[in-house]
Amino acid sequence: MAESGEQERLIAEIRQLKQKQRAVILAHNYQLPEIYEVADFIGDSLELAQAAARVESALIVFCGVRFMAENAKLVNPGRPVVLADPKAGCQMANMITAEALRRRRQELGDVLVVAYVNTPAEVKAEADICCTSANAVRVVQSLPRSPKILFVPDRNLARWVEQETGREIIPWEGFCYVHAQFTVEDVRRARIEHPGALVVVHPECPLEVIQVADRVASTSGMVRIAREVKELVLGTEAGMCNRIRREYPDCHCYPLRRTAICRNMKLTSLDDVKAALQGVVPEVEIPAIVAERAQRALKRMLEIS
Repeated sequence: MAESGEQERLIAEIRQLKQKQRAVILAHNYQLPEIYEVADFIGDSLELAQAAARVESALIVFCGVRFMAENAKLVNPGRPVVLADPKAGCQMANMITAEALRRRRQELGDVLVVAYVNTPAEVKAEADICCTSANAVRVVQSLPRSPKILFVPDRNLARWVEQETGREIIPWEGFCYVHAQFTVEDVRRARIEHPGALVVVHPECPLEVIQVADRVASTSGMVRIAREVKELVLGTEAGMCNRIRREYPDCHCYPLRRTAICRNMKLTSLDDVKAALQGVVPEVEIPAIVAERAQRALKRMLEIS
């Protein structure tokens, strides 16, 4: 997509401000293409957490949603972190609270809690370990065979992990509204429209969709697959194809549904990034008593990864 003169001006201003403020900009794969142009690192939740942990600059500006900015603060507490658009939340993350998790854990008795990183810091503080879609199987495989596992909050990811590991998993009834909309019929239609393409879906999709796809992968996995093939259909947020086209222009990438858009991921604008670098946006703050416990769960995940 050609950049407008206004976009070019903003991008140049942001690059200058970034250098002046000694800032690092981290952006999720689902961000708008113009955000890629100012980002120092683009990735999925696991890659961004790992990148945030290594940052030595004076400021982290996060282009994503709130739980991701919280993750950056948890893994690098000594650095100020700002979420470029503080309104950018996550509907799935809002489907669970720390209080509800405590009640459920009490009802179940002896369980291990695996918290998807798509959760607020308060929920991570109640978990034994965190995971991302990229490492969920590895995380569950690392746990002792007993007791049972309570997996929060994504029921679809939980069911896929149960299938892949053979472990008995109790799922929370949360879901990503973007991935939950995909159907088996979508995959069948994609095979007719793009017969030479590899169909790759995200593990947040319903299990029946995963079972008819060619591959299942996190967004970082999708980027790796794009290196190897000439044609891809992606069952994830439609903007992921923008990332693939940018990195691998020879790979023809099609969204499984063009309407699969995460509204929150598209909130962040270049103006928001500029404001964050100018100090207009408040820092992400996590109470110490919550941060200490959440950091333990995230640290266990990063050690496995």
